[in-house]
Amino acid sequence: MFQPALLNKGDKIGLVTPAGKIDPQKINIAKTVLESLGYEVVLGKHVYDEHHIFAGTDEDRASDFQFMLDHEEIKAIICARGGYGSIRIIDKLTFDGFERHPKLMIGFSDITIFHSRLNHLHFGSLHATMPINFTENIADSSSLQKLVNYLEGKLTNYQIQSHQLNRTGSCRAELVGGNLSIICSLNATDHELNMHGKILFIEDLNEDLYHLDRLMLNLKLSGKLAHLEGLIIGGMSDMKDGETSFGKTAYEIIQDAIKDYDYPVIFNFPAGHIDENWPLPLGKKVELNVNEKEVKVSWKN
Repeated sequence: MFQPALLNKGDKIGLVTPAGKIDPQKINIAKTVLESLGYEVVLGKHVYDEHHIFAGTDEDRASDFQFMLDHEEIKAIICARGGYGSIRIIDKLTFDGFERHPKLMIGFSDITIFHSRLNHLHFGSLHATMPINFTENIADSSSLQKLVNYLEGKLTNYQIQSHQLNRTGSCRAELVGGNLSIICSLNATDHELNMHGKILFIEDLNEDLYHLDRLMLNLKLSGKLAHLEGLIIGGMSDMKDGETSFGKTAYEIIQDAIKDYDYPVIFNFPAGHIDENWPLPLGKKVELNVNEKEVKVSWKN
């Protein structure tokens, strides 16, 4: 798994909107923040566009993304937001230029589409906060501060309190994953995520609890959950119950789906559609150490 280089001052960062439309002010804040850190920001031509729910037409969003993939001097691509739309352009993209000039691709949520594709190509990427959540003052957001630290090579491990549903143990394997709904939507496609022998990270937002149960059973019945080395569960935010209660919380649904396996499991990891959305280096070998008091997640740059 090839890991694109971290950034140096003066490097060019491409900022694109491959999915949902975004408030132009958010783009401007992100540009100002990144430039204040010493980077040169290259905006996609269509980052301010609106086309129904999308940030421009499929063709225009794909054109912007392709430009950044091919550009020799672009050292990182930051997706401005998720929403919906990445899957509509993934087959319009070619990655020959990216393979000649690898760069770090950053984002989460709908951007899981691109994380999965890059994993197929054996390139690492970064699950992390995006400009839609940037603050003007970096110090006001620990997620943004941690992203900056990662880009500068200053972030290599996490330590948090253990959750009551955690399963203790340790493992070391490649980290993969992202948004659970997106991961399942890619099953049986050319972009399906390979989880065998890996540590899987999942998070999700605004799903019905019965639908979450369906997603987890999809992974179980397809054999994917049986062959993990470890599992990290981030935010399961704003989950919805019906008029007749499903009878379990989101975490209890996940716990039930993995009860037949014995790998280490981390619940309530600070990543996903939550304020604390810490960077996770997808494609890297990550070590998990889970005991009854604390959790350690670490890697080496």
